[in-house]
Amino acid sequence: MMNNTLKNIEEILLMGPGPSCVPASVYTALSKKTLGHMDPYFIKIMDETKVLLQKVLMTKNNLTLPVSGTGSAGMETCFVNLIEKDDPVLILINGVFGKRMQDLAERLGAKVDTLEFEWGKPVEVERVKEQLKTNSYKIVAVVHAETSTGVRNPVKEIGELVKEKDCLYLVDTVTSLGGIEVATDAWGIDALYSGSQKCLSCPPGLAPATFSAKAVDVIVNRKSKVPNWYLDLSLLTKYWEGKTRVYHHTAPVNMLYALNQALYLIVEEGLENVYRRHLENHKKLVAGLEELGISMLVEPEFRLPMLNSIYIPKGIDDAAGRKELRLKYKIEIGAGLGPLAGKIWRIGLMGHTAHPENVERFMAALKGILKK
Repeated sequence: MMNNTLKNIEEILLMGPGPSCVPASVYTALSKKTLGHMDPYFIKIMDETKVLLQKVLMTKNNLTLPVSGTGSAGMETCFVNLIEKDDPVLILINGVFGKRMQDLAERLGAKVDTLEFEWGKPVEVERVKEQLKTNSYKIVAVVHAETSTGVRNPVKEIGELVKEKDCLYLVDTVTSLGGIEVATDAWGIDALYSGSQKCLSCPPGLAPATFSAKAVDVIVNRKSKVPNWYLDLSLLTKYWEGKTRVYHHTAPVNMLYALNQALYLIVEEGLENVYRRHLENHKKLVAGLEELGISMLVEPEFRLPMLNSIYIPKGIDDAAGRKELRLKYKIEIGAGLGPLAGKIWRIGLMGHTAHPENVERFMAALKGILKK
């Protein structure tokens, strides 16, 4: 018999900054019979998932895997494996998630420099170029899609600058992967992490990550042990690679089924078609908002199609408006963070949420609130 608490979970249209709506076939995959994490058929599923990830990430990196944990675990995996005490690191910050990178690097004892930019504006390539002229770093790190603001950072252009230097390029693609182009190899990205719950349209719990040969070389030649046992790639690779797999931890088996199916759906639809769908629904949303006189935080050329920050309409209380959307209209959106708290709402059009009927449903609900 189903627990009533679980039985009574409502279906909510997830239009916040994550998680996103999950396709029925992904839920079906999640409900398949659990196999042992060393079962030969499960290892076949692991291998297939890796290949699908490489396609979506546009990479040939051998060290490509979903970390057992949310996007934050992916971030920590990259930093704890690549940083040793006193390593010089440059972090480019224009929102919450850049600040998180800084916090983590400092906790690991790195010597951290930052370039900070106004929230709602992109990282300025020229300032990065000037910083790299006079400073040497082991790692340059940036967030591709800053979820706290809806800004798309110029990751490709920054990558061209980093290529000229003897350092690693680390990129957060938690919100961008599966929604806009993420060309890992072409952009010279050495370490990358993401999350399963946004444009990949899988429940939260896994963090896709990939590492270039250059990054692997840094990991192999560390002077000190990786300070986090659970996320130590020298151990994880023995479980994810080779003919003979070595037990490391009990993988979230059913979550890996779900990610496999979610990636399969993206590859089946075609990456360019997926990107186009996100962009078209973003444009539909923006047009509807403009008709109501509602402004966007970010200038058009820097906007993310999957994360739309809008100024809260005049006369509407932030928390009360979001509460009415959730309780009356069964729609979830996100609040502003940091200096933008109480000023903006964040509307997600990620993955399976990015369909015209969802935009129309949100706009009808918003009109209802404004009319009231």
